[in-house]
Amino acid sequence: MIDFSKLKFNNKEPIYQQIVDFVKREIIKKNAVDGDELPSRRELAFILDINPNTVQKAYKQMEDEGFIKTGNNVRSVIQINDEIYAKIENELTVSLVQDFIQSAKESALSYERVITLLSRMWDEDKV
Repeated sequence: MIDFSKLKFNNKEPIYQQIVDFVKREIIKKNAVDGDELPSRRELAFILDINPNTVQKAYKQMEDEGFIKTGNNVRSVIQINDEIYAKIENELTVSLVQDFIQSAKESALSYERVITLLSRMWDEDKV
């Protein structure tokens, strides 16, 4: 089961979206795999100290995106196949790179400088 105690909220995005993104990252890191159970909506609301409706909205989005499945009166479970994994991985990678590029441009960093630093630092242990 995913350790939701590691989820730290920010003020930039809606809480339900942060829950969805956290689960996606846990899937990519292999901390959540096909068949893993999620806490009930009430349990997760209690763990995170948030409104159960917020958790419901997150679970609904994850169901709509196809990476969790909920049956009648049973816990929701992670439902991953190669196609869904690739979609999540691409989505997170594109989002991360877009955020990085925006931040670099806002800091007036040149493309050449950024590429040089990326190339040099990519394989360093201390980043």
